[in-house]
Amino acid sequence: MSTPSPVDFPIHEILPSLLATLAAGSRAVLEAPPGAGKTTQVPLALLDQPWLQGRKILLLEPRRIAARAAAEFMSRQLGEEVGTTVGYRIRFEAKVSAATRIEVVTEGILTRLLQGDPELSAVGAILFDEFHERHLQGDLGAALALDVQSTLRPDLRLLVMSATLDGERIARWLDAPRLTSAGRSFPVEVSYPAARGNEDVLLQLRRVAEQALAETDGDILVFLPGKREIDKARGLLSSIVDNWSGLQLLALHGELPLQEQRAALAPAAAGTRRIVLATNVAESSVTLPGIRAVIDLGQAREPRFDPNSGFTKLQTVAISQASADQRAGRAGRVAAGRAYRLWPQSQRLEPSRRPELEQVELSSLALELAAWGADALPWLDVPPAGNLAQARELLVLLGALDANRRITALGRKMLELGATPRLAAAALRAPSKHQALVADLLAAVEARSPLRGEAGRSDDFRQRIAALQAWRRDGARAAREADIGALSGLEQASSGWRRRLRSAAAAREAGDAHAIGDLLLHAFPDRVARQDAANPRRYALSNGRGARLHENTALYGEPWLIALDLRAEDKDSLILSAAPFDADLLERDFPERFGNHRVVRWNQAKRAVEAFEERRFAALLIARRQVAVTSADAVPALLSAVREGGLELLPWSDNARELRGRVQALREWCPEIGLPDVSDEALLLRLDEWLAPYLQGKSRLDALRADELSQALSAMLDFEQRRALDAQAPVTIRVPSGNERRIEYVAGQPPVLAVKLQELFGLADTPRIAQGRVPLTLHLLSPAQRPIQVTQDLKGFWERTYPEVKKEMKGRYPRHPWPDDPWTATATARAKPRGT
Repeated sequence: MSTPSPVDFPIHEILPSLLATLAAGSRAVLEAPPGAGKTTQVPLALLDQPWLQGRKILLLEPRRIAARAAAEFMSRQLGEEVGTTVGYRIRFEAKVSAATRIEVVTEGILTRLLQGDPELSAVGAILFDEFHERHLQGDLGAALALDVQSTLRPDLRLLVMSATLDGERIARWLDAPRLTSAGRSFPVEVSYPAARGNEDVLLQLRRVAEQALAETDGDILVFLPGKREIDKARGLLSSIVDNWSGLQLLALHGELPLQEQRAALAPAAAGTRRIVLATNVAESSVTLPGIRAVIDLGQAREPRFDPNSGFTKLQTVAISQASADQRAGRAGRVAAGRAYRLWPQSQRLEPSRRPELEQVELSSLALELAAWGADALPWLDVPPAGNLAQARELLVLLGALDANRRITALGRKMLELGATPRLAAAALRAPSKHQALVADLLAAVEARSPLRGEAGRSDDFRQRIAALQAWRRDGARAAREADIGALSGLEQASSGWRRRLRSAAAAREAGDAHAIGDLLLHAFPDRVARQDAANPRRYALSNGRGARLHENTALYGEPWLIALDLRAEDKDSLILSAAPFDADLLERDFPERFGNHRVVRWNQAKRAVEAFEERRFAALLIARRQVAVTSADAVPALLSAVREGGLELLPWSDNARELRGRVQALREWCPEIGLPDVSDEALLLRLDEWLAPYLQGKSRLDALRADELSQALSAMLDFEQRRALDAQAPVTIRVPSGNERRIEYVAGQPPVLAVKLQELFGLADTPRIAQGRVPLTLHLLSPAQRPIQVTQDLKGFWERTYPEVKKEMKGRYPRHPWPDDPWTATATARAKPRGT
């Protein structure tokens, strides 16, 4: 077959080198700027290559608009209808035939083809277009294709193409030659018009659009993050159209009808100018003719994993510097142009877009890998191990993988359906009578809510389905609080799912009140919520967490819910979207998630151990009854209570506290004795050793006697250690009066001996303990037991301080001895006899 000459495209210059490279080898990397013609001219140039041997070429496009547009453009070049030599396959739509040699497919289609036929026997080449966008399915498709090429199909050609990618890194990864096309571009002047005061960005857009119309010729391309912003901008800019002769306002995004998409991609009529409001679909995947100015808000909708919903959702994020440059380049395709960036020039952007597999939920990827039978693929960037492990846990829960992480029959059916694993599980487990309703759910769960106004704040997910079905029955008059465009998009998606599920008619109503929740149970078995009997707005979740309804909830009083969407908060999550379901389905459909458990806990209020038999669905309590506490139950629970509440829960006597003080003190003074550590930290760490034996047969801490606690402490010391303790850190010491006086021990402080001064007459030096290493701190008391002096230097006291003390005390306590010479006086604890 002869192909048309690509002479009008800059890519023509490098085509001979590319054809020679692919004739000599099986891989190549092609860098070419937007508009160079790589998307449409390279596949056509490859059609007659001998190595292709009549097989197909697969061209991967990240977006449906681009896939359809590329197929239509190539078919026009060949003078054929789409579906002849060139066709396309996208989600819910295909135009191919037995004659088709070039199939333009979206990235997920390649994965399905590889899983169905790993050899790809009918395919000779795979072209990965716009690979820089790094979509999850694109990365997976490339890794699978490389695996196939290295094992089953060494003759399979792989070509990675992009306008902005790290070509050197890609070439190293592929071990392939790198070719670069210069393309054709003109200078683009970039400016950063500042917002005025508190000017809203869309008002700023209107002002800058008028500026661009005045400063440039040709069409203007405006980059906005999504359909919602496009609709708002369209309304705001409509007055400019009224005031500017020959000006058209067009939109370009994936939810538009096909005719409106084609209108935006076609050249402007003579004598007219256009403002095209587009998402990042216009960044690299399609070519818009006649653009002379670009207005860029610097935002895009990209997939991010949302832990609140369990899904990957589109979020508005700042674009990368590479995307900003590529968008600006759109203004320099036909002549010098201008780019207006509506963000501060000082704002720094990320250099390039991060791979999706680093920031999305990976259950779909994990299921594909399980079906493929290998994880060790030649990845450009390896999927995060933690995220992949979490995804596999979910797949086991959904029944897609078995306990050994092998794919099940259900898992293979889920892959064939093409929905996310959660939604596929719900669809495949649904009764046949509900297939039409399932199609509505598949369309609605991941889409934005069509409800607006007060209805848009409802947390009852059923209202979204009800709005769609009412719109089907009664048209716009039944959807006063809904976005008709959003409902139309939902209906289009639901129609595609109905075809895939082989459901003839659309659902006109949801059925009973539990029908939707019963279906969603199989998508969210980890989001089962049971109402708290004591607080009707609070729910316990089957994942062990808590959740609550907001004040204006539409779900008040529902005993069981499936929580689709939650917002994490400090305590309980807020339920944003949920549906009630029939709890009897838990036993019927998830018997393996039920379990009976014996639970032992410490009741702080009763200061006692309690035991219960509990039946749980995952972490969710279903039923509980109290049972007798055994010794095996009680001791661990009592020890746990002490660990949590601290040692002060125990019945410490003065003797026990004194023993701890003595042991800790002597442990510090004489470490060679080897006394055990009885600090709070050490005792809490070793509760099982020293305390547990004395808790046997007890279910309350109050049952532990103070003398038993002292015994438990004493038992930590062997005979020699106890003897050393009594000798070196005695409880009492005999003073010169002949009396035994107690020594007070406090860990970290010197030992204290409080004694009346008269009992120490005749004692020259301060008493010492701990093998004479530690002097006692003497608290010298008056006859009335009041402190006179604190000292560790008794000799110095007698020499310097006592004479003054004697003068003061003798008049105050005349009946007690106050000798002039305390060194030789007789020590006594008594007063002088009367009359002396």
